[in-house]
Amino acid sequence: MHKYMRIIEFAKELFSNEKEIKTASEIIQGILISKSPRISDVADAMEGEYEGSYKKIQRFLKQTTPKEQLNLLFNEEAEYVIGDPTEIERPHAHKTKYVGTLRDGKTKGFWMLTFATPIRGRAIPFHFLTYSSRTFEEQVSSRNLEHHKAIQEIMQLIGDRPVVFDREFSYLELLKNLLEAKMKFVIRLNMRANPPNFYYDKDQKRKLRLRIAPLGKPRIYRKVYYMGIARMNVIGFWLYGFKAPIWVMTNLEPEKALDLYFKRMKIEISFRDLKSLLNMDKVMNKSQEQLEKMLAMLLISYAISLLLGEAIRDVQYAQVDPDAIDLLAHPQIGKRSKWYSFSGPFLLLKRRCRLSGHQLRKIVSAVLQIFINLVLGKSVRSFV
Repeated sequence: MHKYMRIIEFAKELFSNEKEIKTASEIIQGILISKSPRISDVADAMEGEYEGSYKKIQRFLKQTTPKEQLNLLFNEEAEYVIGDPTEIERPHAHKTKYVGTLRDGKTKGFWMLTFATPIRGRAIPFHFLTYSSRTFEEQVSSRNLEHHKAIQEIMQLIGDRPVVFDREFSYLELLKNLLEAKMKFVIRLNMRANPPNFYYDKDQKRKLRLRIAPLGKPRIYRKVYYMGIARMNVIGFWLYGFKAPIWVMTNLEPEKALDLYFKRMKIEISFRDLKSLLNMDKVMNKSQEQLEKMLAMLLISYAISLLLGEAIRDVQYAQVDPDAIDLLAHPQIGKRSKWYSFSGPFLLLKRRCRLSGHQLRKIVSAVLQIFINLVLGKSVRSFV
């Protein structure tokens, strides 16, 4: 499959000069072949001598800023944005400056906060940042400041689209920042050890007790105060098979927020793809700057593999004509179709493709046009 992928054509849409384009395409190809962001693995998968490839990657990372290219993958047609923090373990990195301890207080590692737009039950990353307990100490920072920094960085890009967060963002200081920035949000409440208090008024005289019956209708509380300070709406629901209800807070209409959170729940696996299929947790760099550049290349590689894999899935298992690929819609297929058995990235990276060279060339051409439209901010349907 790799000989049909024309990665250099994708790289042309992101990078500026011929030398950058060529090296970027070789690195992306190396990431997809080795299924790893580790420089030594990527260099080993590239054509030519290992030493030369390794130095080529180092020069590329020194001279380019791939996070800027990653920003170009923001989908202008997205209904909402997903914010997802991920722990990346580095158990043996005792001397690496950006590696601290994770939530358990013991394991070495760092956090990666990724922003992405949904597509086909997965997500296309377009921005991220990394931080850890050690970078907090050295940079006089905190989790709240890092989250606030990330939000400020994406505000102009996402416009008035709501951001859907999981419970790691359920804390007062961030809520105050979001409300002050007038950003629309949907956040799952953290109801674990110390659930937050809600009140009907700022004076905190009338405390609200969040209650909902199992498998009942969603319960809505409008214009209540989180910790007596931040006013918002709260909605709860209890799904079959869950041991406890899920509560969501928002500055949107509660019903709209609930709909968005349901959609987010279905695509969380996209972030796991980066660990299970492309071994994101193998990433290993001496400096945080170089780390983030390599992670940006990994996310770009994942986006390309996602688009190509989904198109291959449609043609191979749903008999979609390559000239009619539409990655914003699900093909008309039966419930027992093998289309449901594989995700696009899994199909591309783990399964053997059974399509002809002619079909693959047409698929790559169609996906390349989708990718171009994505980068240019045009409709990804416009080529159909």
